[in-house]
Amino acid sequence: MFIQQLRQLKAYRKDREVLARYILDHPQYFEILFDNCFKIDDDISYKAAWILEMVCLKNIKILVPFLDRFFNSLPKVYKQQAVRPLAKICEELTIAVYKKQDIGLQKVITKNHREQLTEICFDWLIGQKKVAVKAYAMKCLYLLGKEFKWIHPELKIILDKDFHHQQPAFKARARYILKVLKG
Repeated sequence: MFIQQLRQLKAYRKDREVLARYILDHPQYFEILFDNCFKIDDDISYKAAWILEMVCLKNIKILVPFLDRFFNSLPKVYKQQAVRPLAKICEELTIAVYKKQDIGLQKVITKNHREQLTEICFDWLIGQKKVAVKAYAMKCLYLLGKEFKWIHPELKIILDKDFHHQQPAFKARARYILKVLKG
């Protein structure tokens, strides 16, 4: 029944919130939701990603048992409608680890996970992704650069190079990131 609801889901926020609340109230269905996010050739993937984002924004730690699969599967996702919510989840994870200093997440997000995330975010930033995905990637890379010092100089080069050819939303986020990189 949950899969049927997911397949019939429209983009209305209220409908997405209902399914997200269902998952939060019935966490035994989380793995089904998660698995459907990565059925990359099926339209259910982006609908599942919408719900996964909402669930993770309410409880990011629900993703912990699935971190290996999450980071291994991210590079395979290509539908823009699925990439955006997954990129937002990545941003939330990096904020929790680096900005909020969540000790529990710091312990379970391994160095390998952080390296995978770094590679994915650079791919999103230089690839043909929508502005929101690039903005989330910038934030992730900025935060990851606090640990991996080589990231900030590379990020600055990319942002400086792409700045004048991008949309206003990209420019706004890039301007902010470049400002904080300068200190």
